[in-house]
Amino acid sequence: MIRIFKHYVPKSLFILGLGETIILLMAIWGALNFRYFQVGLDAPEFFANAGGIFSFVLVVYVVLLATGLYQLDACRDLKITAIRLSASLGFSIIVLSVILYMFPVIDLWRSVIIYALLLSFIGLLFSRFTYMHLVDLRGLKRRILVLGAGEQAEMVRSCGTKNSNDVEFVGFLRINDNERTVKAAKDFKDGHSLKEIVNQLSAQEIVVAIEERRGALPINDLLDCKIEGCNIIEATTFIERQSGTVSLKNVNPSWMVFSDGFGGGGDFDLVLKRIFDISASLLLLILSLPILLITALLVKISSKGPVFYRQERVGLNSRTFNVLKFRSMTIDAEADGVPKWAAKGDARVTALGRMIRASRIDEIPQIFNVLGGTMSFVGPRPERPFFVDQLERKIPFYGERHRVKPGITGWAQLNYPYGASEEDSKRKLEYDLYYIKNYSLFLDFLILIQTVRVVLWPDGVR
Repeated sequence: MIRIFKHYVPKSLFILGLGETIILLMAIWGALNFRYFQVGLDAPEFFANAGGIFSFVLVVYVVLLATGLYQLDACRDLKITAIRLSASLGFSIIVLSVILYMFPVIDLWRSVIIYALLLSFIGLLFSRFTYMHLVDLRGLKRRILVLGAGEQAEMVRSCGTKNSNDVEFVGFLRINDNERTVKAAKDFKDGHSLKEIVNQLSAQEIVVAIEERRGALPINDLLDCKIEGCNIIEATTFIERQSGTVSLKNVNPSWMVFSDGFGGGGDFDLVLKRIFDISASLLLLILSLPILLITALLVKISSKGPVFYRQERVGLNSRTFNVLKFRSMTIDAEADGVPKWAAKGDARVTALGRMIRASRIDEIPQIFNVLGGTMSFVGPRPERPFFVDQLERKIPFYGERHRVKPGITGWAQLNYPYGASEEDSKRKLEYDLYYIKNYSLFLDFLILIQTVRVVLWPDGVR
């Protein structure tokens, strides 16, 4: 993993992104030269066309990111890659056309754009084919030795196997006799040198996943390995790095205190975030105004009741506010006055409501909450006070998500299907804690861009 502004990015995807940036640069430069040759002009000068060249590369790369081309599932399946790549490059034509119209100073012929996108499609498809055949090579993976063989060690193994492609587990060492979850683990005895085992297995990193550390942690051995250059991390940190979550099963207050992050950002960061919120909200408001007007009309004529739905939610520092959404349920959805979780195929949702929920259009009016300052554009999803009271009693650290403003979109919304149960709330909290711990404007921007993927390919919307 590579850490960029506190956010973990798989090394293989980072290298893939750099390589494909070069491919896009070569594609636009090749298309420009070919078009100049076609019309009988002298070869173009790079710096004279730099504005158009870098605009093309930036726009296409952001569109690829937004449409999910840098998700591991897409990178491992050539069919998914080809479909999303075709859609992405088609969408790029629209975005580039709008930019050229808005900024006439960018001199880039439309014929050059078409040629460049064709070359990009060929180059990117080849890079993905190459990636699929190289990424699983053992020499490219980080070799991991795990201390422990209990449930925590099994979580490390499962997380490293399912959530990334950049690690290889070279061994599990059983420290305590009662740790029997990982069947393939070997016993570690006092007479053995951990450093020798590390050298023998060529391990590059040790993950400490011991259930009971008191009197069992081989601290001197770990120190020797540390001095020899072997990286040593705790299981909670490993899971955070590989899965983008803070594991509730492993986290404890002392880890939260001593780990980096959870600083909340200084005043300057808060000012930047507020500027980001206002800018993003105004831009979305302008772009979505026709959709807002049409949806408001359809809600009004399709069912009885108001166009907008106001509901009390818990926000920053546990203060309540009224969230604004398009009404997607019947007006008697909670006639008995008892709040209910949304369910799959919920009968209370209208026909139009199912459509606007699936496309996330019902969330757009929350722009006005953002402009008013009760919400942020990116942050944990705000929950109702009734459910918050229940969840804070049952789920540890649930109240920590109220340390930041709630958001229209967020890290949990991107990575976990829309959930409406106590178990779903636990899983979403793990993503929310990761966001709070590793907050940066870069992560906000990344979440905002990737929200397009959720809109284009909805997953688990209720």
